[in-house]
Amino acid sequence: MEFFLILIFSLCLCAALKLLVYLVSHNKSNQTKFSLPPGPRKLPIIGSFLLLQGSSFSQFEHILNDLRHKYGPIVTLHIGSRPSIFITNHSLAHQALIENGATFADRPPAMSPIRFIKSNQYNINSAPYGPMWRLLRRNLTSEILHSSRVKSFSHARKWVFQMLTERLKHHVESGEPVQVMDHFQYTMFCLLVIMCLGEKLDEKFIREIEETVRTLLVNAGRFGVFALLGKLGKIVFRKRWHQLIEIRRRQESVLIPLIRARRERKEKKQENPDEFVVSYVDTLFDLQIPDEGGRKLSEEDMVTLCSEFLNAGTDTTSTALQWIMANLVKHQEIQEKLYSEIEGVVSSGEKKIKEEDFQKIPYLKAVVLEGLRRHPPGHFLLPHAVTEDIVLNGHVIPKKATVNFMIAEMGWDPKVWEDPTEFRPERFLSKEGEEVFDITGSREIKMMPFGAGRRICPGLGLALHHLEYFVANLVRDFKWTAMDGDDVDLSEKQEFTIMMKNPLWAHISPRIQ
Repeated sequence: MEFFLILIFSLCLCAALKLLVYLVSHNKSNQTKFSLPPGPRKLPIIGSFLLLQGSSFSQFEHILNDLRHKYGPIVTLHIGSRPSIFITNHSLAHQALIENGATFADRPPAMSPIRFIKSNQYNINSAPYGPMWRLLRRNLTSEILHSSRVKSFSHARKWVFQMLTERLKHHVESGEPVQVMDHFQYTMFCLLVIMCLGEKLDEKFIREIEETVRTLLVNAGRFGVFALLGKLGKIVFRKRWHQLIEIRRRQESVLIPLIRARRERKEKKQENPDEFVVSYVDTLFDLQIPDEGGRKLSEEDMVTLCSEFLNAGTDTTSTALQWIMANLVKHQEIQEKLYSEIEGVVSSGEKKIKEEDFQKIPYLKAVVLEGLRRHPPGHFLLPHAVTEDIVLNGHVIPKKATVNFMIAEMGWDPKVWEDPTEFRPERFLSKEGEEVFDITGSREIKMMPFGAGRRICPGLGLALHHLEYFVANLVRDFKWTAMDGDDVDLSEKQEFTIMMKNPLWAHISPRIQ
């Protein structure tokens, strides 16, 4: 009897084990039906580190291009604790950012040192997808970047362009060539200081603000170790960590007095209401953080947001402007065609172009768009993160994975763009009956220098307006030619943005006497 009991028990146990194995394997097969996108072999602990060790930015792009040809348009690299997915294809980018926009709208969580310098991620670029991000972005787009508000700063654009013109006239009088980037960068920063802080400050104050908010960008490579090592980095690189703290303290010591002065000015605006133009910092005083009991932003939070505003619109726009002007110097026939179209719109006797006339100069927008296609200021979007597991192109993108999009490769794809390495603005001139090119990518993505979907750059319209404004006025006021016997070198190098390896030098001569 005991034998039969043992036999029955054994058979039942075997059956149960088989059922368990079946359930586990069946469940596992369902889970692994879709795998991560393909990529190079992952090594324990170090992941893909050996593949990327010592790679410069250009080498990293080259490695990714090789991987794209080997594995397809979506590739996985194991960098850090989470897989990093790289998307290089237009249609996949559209599926991710437009068709599944909410799922791909998050940001990877920042390490604690990065949270420190970004005031707990209270800025638009790095804030997680949620109430705080919506509040900050809605405030910026509705209060500062709305077309009516952008128009209210026309006086500021005239002021900074006049300042730029005076600097350029020195080179006209001396006959010396001009190295344009420093002038463009300073001019753009002055304009954004007015939009951010609401005041025209003298050069000493401007330079001081510029030094404090840009120091972190210039030294970003040195401080990247804290994003990788987290708290351990603070111990190993203690001196560097203290330097980072000092940079942040310096930002606060310069910007907080200006923020306080602006608050006082706003409170007294009833004295001269017609002279008061709302600036970005004015819109921050009454904002309340939804996740923290409705508390108002601290001065430190405002420093972070003001720094973000100044940095985001300075380097990207001035870099794009230099690339456009470099191509106009290199291609004189394009410069002259643009000048002729501008003159055909400007009323006789008018010294300046009216901003409302830009819509009548389609070739101007075409030149700007071609500049952004051929030389996007960034070759990658800021990393995205997915809020839940999602299948894309037959592969699973796991929750919280970091997702990267290769901007430059999309703008240079020969399957989408004819002769993609050529600078040809005519490709953006719409034919009769066709819609104007949609740079937001809502219908389809052909290029996306500003990103696409819910995290598209909120300053897209402002950046395009500023580029059109400065290109139009610079071409109308001056003829730009290359230095004698010198060709324009369009080689690239990586800094905060993708810069010209050899900055543009040009001779300028006045067109209007």
